Amino acid sequence: MSTEPVNSPPAGAEKKLIAGLLGIFLGWTGVHKFVLGYTKEGIIQLILGFVTCGLFGIIGLIEGIIYLSKSDAEFVDTYITHKKGWF
Repeated sequence: MSTEPVNSPPAGAEKKLIAGLLGIFLGWTGVHKFVLGYTKEGIIQLILGFVTCGLFGIIGLIEGIIYLSKSDAEFVDTYITHKKGWF
């Protein structure tokens, strides 16, 4: 018999809060992409953040809000399991 709670969040859901907050506050750096394991996308976002003097950070802000608005199961399915790199 398993001692794990019935309503435990799916594996990977613990990244949702940190990735969402980093996307909102430091989105132009792409750090939220690195947290999710998207190295290529993180580097692209970092470079574009520098080139646009941080204006590309609006993408990080939007992604952070999207991450936080999804349920744990939706977040894991979209960003951990299926590796959706953008939006």
